[in-house]
Amino acid sequence: MAELALGRQHAMAESAGMRQFAWLWGGLFLVLFPLLGLLGVFMRMYQAGWLQELVPDPQWFYAAMTLHGLGLVGLIYAASFVALLWAVSPHVQLQTRWLWISTGLTAVGVVLLVVNFFNGFAPGWYFLYPLPFMPSGAWSGTATDIFLAAVAVLGVAWVIWELELLRAIAARYRLGVALGWQYLRKGEPRPEIPPVVLVATVCAIAGIVALLAAVVMLVLMLVHRFSGSMVDPLVVKNLIFFFGHTLVNLAMYHGIGFLYSTLPKYSGQPWKTGIPLVVAWNLVLLLVLTAYFHHLYMDFAQPRWVNFVGQFASYGISIPAAVVTLLGTLSQVYRRPVRWTLASSLMFWGTMGWAIGGVAAVLDSTVAFNFRFHNTLWVPAHFHTYLLAGIVFITLGFVAHLAQELSGKSESAGMRRTILALLLIGGYGFVLMFYLSGANGVPRRYAIYPPDAELGVQLARIATFFVALVVLGVLLYLVTVGKQWGAALAGAQGSSASD
Repeated sequence: MAELALGRQHAMAESAGMRQFAWLWGGLFLVLFPLLGLLGVFMRMYQAGWLQELVPDPQWFYAAMTLHGLGLVGLIYAASFVALLWAVSPHVQLQTRWLWISTGLTAVGVVLLVVNFFNGFAPGWYFLYPLPFMPSGAWSGTATDIFLAAVAVLGVAWVIWELELLRAIAARYRLGVALGWQYLRKGEPRPEIPPVVLVATVCAIAGIVALLAAVVMLVLMLVHRFSGSMVDPLVVKNLIFFFGHTLVNLAMYHGIGFLYSTLPKYSGQPWKTGIPLVVAWNLVLLLVLTAYFHHLYMDFAQPRWVNFVGQFASYGISIPAAVVTLLGTLSQVYRRPVRWTLASSLMFWGTMGWAIGGVAAVLDSTVAFNFRFHNTLWVPAHFHTYLLAGIVFITLGFVAHLAQELSGKSESAGMRRTILALLLIGGYGFVLMFYLSGANGVPRRYAIYPPDAELGVQLARIATFFVALVVLGVLLYLVTVGKQWGAALAGAQGSSASD
């Protein structure tokens, strides 16, 4: 009895710690997302020609592009991972001390990236080798060292997260059970697996593999740093896109795991694991690690078979997860008495944004299409749709859900509709300008467009109007959720004291 009571007390303490952990990360997202997003606003205004006199050195455009890309991708990956942890925590026992250690290391990595912004570090979010080591006077060697340290610290932080998630799952389920293989056998599956556990297992395995690739990439860069000798740039590029492309995909999958667990609370319809879901996510585990090859079509030194693998993997990965999730989401809301709140609305529209951005990504992964559009603004179009109108919406939904659940306070229906209208109209208008630019051959990564790409300037100016709508929507969201957040703080502290 004493051991049972001690175990229950430990579980209650971990539950309170999980609430505090999620509350902190939700607050960090509310602060960091607008700040990093403003760097994107700066970039579009610069391309529109409105800031070039105020900031004559385009170096700051590229420094902003580097921090905006690396910072937002990292923030979205981390915040969506917290959403997944929150959703899976009722099913497995997580040790929150490891989550806090990882959070502290993540904070150190973020500080290093911000410091490097002021050092003018500007190789882009993709930091393709050997560009970080060839600044041509734009930044110092110290800035490159700081960047390598930031990547190392963030890699360690996120490996700890992934390992703790996998340990917690393995403590309760065998690997085959967690991946749902029992559903592929005849008869009633035993035990039944919540969909979020299946998704979390896939994400943890793929995440660890991707981060191990990042370790190899970092070691090769350190060899260059300390020996001065070149390593194979194509090998390093493969490693960069292997882990980078995988982590971006996993950020969306984290949000989908949260969706599986949370949307039924608003629809009243359980989301159960079945054969289609199991097949879909096991295929994702196989394909997500090879889909990145579509980023390397232009690297003619790659073996030709790699391009075939990349194209078919990119096609294949879009079918199982996206189709199963999309149809499942629609079945959750079709003719159901859904309780539409800011959280459930953002989750729903984020899933739709993932599907739309995914279609554009599949087009870009087609060799013939990619040949025309890969170095144009079509690429920022598809990943901004996927990220801004997809996982960012879902993550904002997570924070709104968390704030409402911890505070017990709801938002007004009028404010919810206003926020959604601003985010949807502004967000899709913003990415539409990217699509139109890409379709007309406007190049990406340009701070100042050449005369033959004048259309890019005009579309960037229109884009800033839609960006203003997004900014207004985010401000209203911050006001609405911020009020709940203050009440949630008191609630979380009260719960911790009572536990």
